[in-house]
Amino acid sequence: MTTGTADTAAPPSSTRLRPPRNAVDRRAIGWWTTNLLLLFAAPVVVLVVLGVLIAPARFWLVAPAVLIAAVGLVAVAALPRWWFRVHRWEVTDAAVYTRTGFFWQEWRVAPLSRIQTVDTRRGPLEQRFGLATVVVTTASAKGAVTIPGLDHALAADVAEQLTETTQATPGDAT
Repeated sequence: MTTGTADTAAPPSSTRLRPPRNAVDRRAIGWWTTNLLLLFAAPVVVLVVLGVLIAPARFWLVAPAVLIAAVGLVAVAALPRWWFRVHRWEVTDAAVYTRTGFFWQEWRVAPLSRIQTVDTRRGPLEQRFGLATVVVTTASAKGAVTIPGLDHALAADVAEQLTETTQATPGDAT
């Protein structure tokens, strides 16, 4: 089973570390951008308001606000597009594959026989953008494998297909 938009080549039969084929939904760029805007806007607004209210400390409050805003604008302009380029995922008959990161890359493979639970998660912003995150819990000390930024209908399909496939896969997921 290959889910999402992928190459038409058949997946390899063995579970091995390899690049996943599918990109996250393009709307994830807007979702990540909004998350970063909120992250950087909150301290900027607080510092500016305090700078207005506390006149003697205005410079010491507004200067960091300007610095945080400048760093935030660079992050908002660059990071979501960069993350879109490096986040990849794929589900096959043998495993769930994910890849994230650029400088510090994390490639994860979760064999279907090791999957314990499959969940979907949709925060308020994800709902606004029509997205969801699939969370695949395994018997790994590393923790769950997550696939963020999927169309919510596709995420529900992936969760359903993984649940059906793992129930039919031999193994005790421990």
